[in-house]
Amino acid sequence: MDDDPFAQLLQKFEDYTSKYPQEKVHLHLDKPYYAIGDDVWFKAYVVNTKTSAPSNISKILYVELINEKDSIKKQVKLPIMGGITWGDFKLTDSLGEGNYRIRAYTNYMRNFGTEFFYDKTIKIGNSWANKVFTKTSYNFTKENNADKVTATVHFEDKNGVAYSENDVSYDVQLDYRSVAKGKVKTSLTGDAVISFTNNQSFQNKSGKIIATIMLPNKQKVIKSIPITSTSNNVDVQFMPEGGTLVEELPQKVAIKAVNADGHGEDVEGAIVDEGGNEVTNFTTNYLGMGNFVFNNQAGKLYSAKVKFKDGSEKTLKLPVAVKSGYALSVNALDTGKVVAKIMASADLVNSNELKVVAQSGGNVYYISKAKMDKQVLMANIPKKNLPTGIVQFTLFSNSNQPLAERLVFIKNKADLINVSLNASGISTSKRGKTAFTFDATNDNKPVLGSFSVAVTNAAKVAPDENNESNILTSLLLTSDLAGYVEKPNHYFLKDDLQTQKELDNLMLTQGWRRFLWKNIINNAAPNITFKPEQSITISGTVTKGNKPVAGGKVMLMATKGTMYILDTVTNAEGKFVFDNLSFGDSTKFVVQARTKTERKFVDINLDVVPGQIVTKNKNGADIDINVNNSLMRYIKESDNYFNEMTRLGLLERTIKLDEVTITEKKNPAKNSSNLNGAGRADFILTADQLSTCVTLSQCLQGRLPGVIFRGNVPYLMRSQNIPVSIIVDGMQMEADFLDNVVPNDVESIELLKNIGNTAIYGSRGSGGVIIITTKRGDGGTSSARYAPGIVTFNPKGFTVSREFYSPKYDTGNSNSSRTDLRTTIYWNPQVITDKDGKAQFEFYNADEPGTYRVVIEGIDATGHLARKVYTYDVK
Repeated sequence: MDDDPFAQLLQKFEDYTSKYPQEKVHLHLDKPYYAIGDDVWFKAYVVNTKTSAPSNISKILYVELINEKDSIKKQVKLPIMGGITWGDFKLTDSLGEGNYRIRAYTNYMRNFGTEFFYDKTIKIGNSWANKVFTKTSYNFTKENNADKVTATVHFEDKNGVAYSENDVSYDVQLDYRSVAKGKVKTSLTGDAVISFTNNQSFQNKSGKIIATIMLPNKQKVIKSIPITSTSNNVDVQFMPEGGTLVEELPQKVAIKAVNADGHGEDVEGAIVDEGGNEVTNFTTNYLGMGNFVFNNQAGKLYSAKVKFKDGSEKTLKLPVAVKSGYALSVNALDTGKVVAKIMASADLVNSNELKVVAQSGGNVYYISKAKMDKQVLMANIPKKNLPTGIVQFTLFSNSNQPLAERLVFIKNKADLINVSLNASGISTSKRGKTAFTFDATNDNKPVLGSFSVAVTNAAKVAPDENNESNILTSLLLTSDLAGYVEKPNHYFLKDDLQTQKELDNLMLTQGWRRFLWKNIINNAAPNITFKPEQSITISGTVTKGNKPVAGGKVMLMATKGTMYILDTVTNAEGKFVFDNLSFGDSTKFVVQARTKTERKFVDINLDVVPGQIVTKNKNGADIDINVNNSLMRYIKESDNYFNEMTRLGLLERTIKLDEVTITEKKNPAKNSSNLNGAGRADFILTADQLSTCVTLSQCLQGRLPGVIFRGNVPYLMRSQNIPVSIIVDGMQMEADFLDNVVPNDVESIELLKNIGNTAIYGSRGSGGVIIITTKRGDGGTSSARYAPGIVTFNPKGFTVSREFYSPKYDTGNSNSSRTDLRTTIYWNPQVITDKDGKAQFEFYNADEPGTYRVVIEGIDATGHLARKVYTYDVK
C-alpha cells in the first residue's frame, strides 16, 4: 500500500485537509429585511468542513454591517461556544435607507479568501424620518458603441403625492468616478429624467446617482439611487461537462446566460457547424441555465446562434474540442444512486488504468479503479454512501493527474435532523399565549442540538421563499460555490425531478470547489497568515536598541470600573503574550515593560492583526434600486410601531423631522474618559496649549488653578498632603507619572477639584484628579506610545448581546393600553433539546392579525442540520 502512488496521493489529501481544515459560517436572521429603527437579531452557526461538525477551530466570530459605499458601519466581536454564538445590530437613525451587507467570518477563514465568507445583502428602508421617496427605472441604448442610459426618477412624499416642478441636481458616479453632472426639474407627475453615457462599458458596470431635490420649504434632500448596470447585454457561456470537449464523444454541454445586472436570463438557440447546418438546438429553462447533449465531429468547429428575449441574436463560438482525451459524466437524478460514466476517445482504449474519487468537505467517500478496455465504463454509487451537499467527482490518470471534474449535489435525508413539531398549544387570538414543543431526531434517534427560533407576522414581513438564505442553503450550497447564487432556496423547496435538473445545471455551470487537487499534488500549502483565535490575546515584542529583551518583565493593566493587573516575562526572542482574555468593547489597557534589572528604556511593539478589507459585493445582483418602494408596506407598518413607541416615550431617536439650528460650544475634551462626562471639569487644557515645553509637569506649572508642584508631583493647595490622582486614558497612574507622558501626545487635560466632580472617583478623588487624554486617532483600536516602556492599547473586545424582549400578557397586563405592533413576534437564539431530543418554547401573539410564520433552524454535535417552517393564522 505504501508503494502505491495513488494511495500516497490520497494520504496527502487526508493530511492536507486535516492540517488545513476550513470553516463555514451561517447566520440565521430573524427577518429578511428591515427598517431604520429596527433591531437585527442573528444566530451564527460555525462548522468545520472536515468534520461537518460545529467548529473546534475558531472561538471568535466577527459580524459586520456594510453599507453601499463598502464601508463598515457596525462590527461586533462574539465568542463562539461549541460552534454557535448570537448577537444583534441596532439600526439607528444615523443610518440611511439602502442596500446593506451582513458579513460574517472568523479570523482563520481569512486565509482562504473572502469568497467563502457569509455575505448577504439585505434591504433597509426608512419611512420614519423620510420626506422623499423615489422610484427609478432605467432604459439602455447604444450610441457610438458606448452605453447610453436614461434614468427616470420619480419623486413623491410618504402619502404618494408627487413633487411637481421641483429643482433636482444630480451627480452620476460609476465605480466612484463622476461621469455626469447637471440640473433638471421634475415634471407635473414628479418625474426627473437623467441621461448619461458610459464610455468604458467593459469596465464600469455599476455605481449610483446622487440626486438632490429642493423641497418647497427650501429644504434639500439627498437621495442615493443605485445603478446596477449600464446596458442590457447578456453574457452567454458554454461549459462542457467534466471541463473539456473531446471529439467523437457525446457530452453534455451546460449553458449559463447572465444579464448585465447579474441575474440569469433565459435564452434559446441552435448549434451550427462550419457550413451553417443546424446540429441541435437548446433552450434554458430556469435562471438562464440549461444543457444539451452534443457530439463534436472530428476536425469540425461549431458555433451557437443565441436568440435573446428582445428578439436580438448573437453568434458565439463553442469551446474547441481536443482530438484525444477522456470525458466524465455523472448523473445524480436517480433517487437511489449516482451513475458515473467515463468515456475515452478510441485511441485511448486499452491504455493505462484510471481512477475516480468522490470527496466532499475534505473527506473521501468513494474510490474506484478501472482499466479502459472499452470506450465507456460505468459505475453505480448508492446515494446512502454519499453525504448531503456538494460532492466533487475527479477522474485521475495513471500518473495521478486530474483529467476531469464534475460537481453534483446530493440530497440524503439521513443527514438531516427531523423536527417533529407539536402545534397543539398555539393560540389563534390576539395576545394569545402560543406554546410549541418539538422532537428532534436523526435516524430515528433523539439528538442533542442547539436551535434558533424566529416568529414573524408574514402579513407584515412577506418572505421571498425562493431567495431565502437559510442554514441549508448556506452550509450545504453557497458556502462551497464562488460567486453569486441566485434564488438559492428554490432548490430546497421541492424535491421533484424538475428541481433536481435545475440544481444539476447549477452544479454544471458554477462549480468552484474549496479543495483543489492540483494544490495537494504540488504540495502547495495555503499561506496561513491568520491563526485560529481561541481567545482574545494581547502580545508583542520588547526590544532595546533593536535587540530583543529576554526575560523582561511585562505588566498588563486594564480597567473597566475596576482594575486588574497581569504580568509575564518575555522569552528568548523578547516575545510576550497574555491570552485567555475576555473583556468588553470599551476596555483600555496599559502595557508596561522593564528589563530584568528594572530598566524602563525599552520599546514595546504590539502584535496588531490588520482589519479585513471590504471587497466588492459578490451578491451585487441582489441590490434593489428602489428599496423604499419595495418595502413600502413594511416600513409603513414600522411607522405605526415607531409612532406608538414615541407616544409612550420608549423610542430612541436622534433625527428631528423639522430642521433646527443648534448653537453649541465645542467640547474641548470630547474623547475623555472622565466619569462625569467628557469635558465636565473645573478646568481644561487642550493640545494647542501644550506645545512649547519639554515635560508635562513643566507645561502645567502655574497653569492649573489651585495646583502646586513638588518636583513633578501635583497637589491641590487645599490638601497638600494628598497628591492629585493621575488618570491617563482611563488608567490610574502613580502620582509621579506625569513626565512619562510626552506633551505632544496629549489631546486634553481636565482638572477636577470641586467635590461635585471628584465624588464619583471616591477615595481616589480626595486630593483632586487630573485626567489626561492622549491623541488616539482612530477612535479606540490603536496604541499610543508616550513614554519608554509604556504603551496604551485599545483593542476591540467582545460585544455584549442583548436579550430579545417578548411581552407576557398575563392577567395583569393583557388589557394594557400599549398597542402591540411587533413585526418580529418572537426570537430565541438558543433553544436546546434534552437527552430525549425534546424542546419547547412559548410566546404571546401581537395585536395584529395575519399568518404567523415560525422558522426553526439548528445543528447537533455531529453537524446534522435542521430547518422547519410552520405557519398559523391569528384572527
